[in-house]
Amino acid sequence: MIVDLEATTTNAVNKKLDGMREEGGAFTMARVLTLVIAPDSEAILEESIEAANAASREHPCRVIVVYAVDRDAAAAKLDAQIRVGHDAGAGEVVVLKLSGPLAAQASSVVTPFLLPDTPVVAWWPDVAPRVPAQDPLGQLAIRRITDATYGLDPLACIKSRLEGYTPGDTDLAWSRVTSWRAMLTSALDQGPYEPIKSALVSGLKDEPALDVLAGWLASHIDGPVKRAVGDLKVELVRENETITLSRPQDGRTATLTRTAKPAALLPLARRETRECLAEDMRRLDADEIYLSALQGIDKVEYV
Repeated sequence: MIVDLEATTTNAVNKKLDGMREEGGAFTMARVLTLVIAPDSEAILEESIEAANAASREHPCRVIVVYAVDRDAAAAKLDAQIRVGHDAGAGEVVVLKLSGPLAAQASSVVTPFLLPDTPVVAWWPDVAPRVPAQDPLGQLAIRRITDATYGLDPLACIKSRLEGYTPGDTDLAWSRVTSWRAMLTSALDQGPYEPIKSALVSGLKDEPALDVLAGWLASHIDGPVKRAVGDLKVELVRENETITLSRPQDGRTATLTRTAKPAALLPLARRETRECLAEDMRRLDADEIYLSALQGIDKVEYV
């Protein structure tokens, strides 16, 4: 069910939400958190809602989407949309479109819709503030999620995350390489148990997930780590062995090769935004490994 409320108020939206709850059942009773989404463009708004709806099946939550429609409008205006039932995953979605002076008051508009006594997660699916924890929406949240992949300059975005880092921050570029990190770690758990002398991370130029993956390697090994543009692969060089994990750019199966050993095929599809979002909603504490990966990016040699 979708209900639109034009030129409305937060009080009117809350009353309508309460009425729909009474009509359709207590669909917010088991919610574990509030997810606030702040898209910067209309194009990514629906994609973000779809990802949040999918993630809400693992993490039942109220989803609040706040979007500045027309910052230059003379009059303040709030248009709202409420989605429940099959249109809202395992929760409810409240879309708040702000115009005029109201566009600069996003946190004040969002606050009346926060569920009491539940944590708040803020997600910027494209353009994000330089210091998320200092943003008015970020100040409401204990977990702040960005996505350098959809930034104007993905590499600059992921590099800037270190300067603006506060415990509780993370980026979906980091969770996009969770499976890569797991497979590389598993490969290193097998003999000859030699230290890594050097590493190469190769792939698309505008893929910040690979930059943060290279940073993770640079933070763990005592040797050069190179980031190249080319085929999608990671090479780890030991004294007597080279490990290569590669995959076609749009493929779903990776190949793991090791010196003098048969190649192995492994499932490794690109992770969808909804999967990454669900992963980042599982933990609300600081991710120290992510921080060390950001710090490691400065050690990476770009070739």
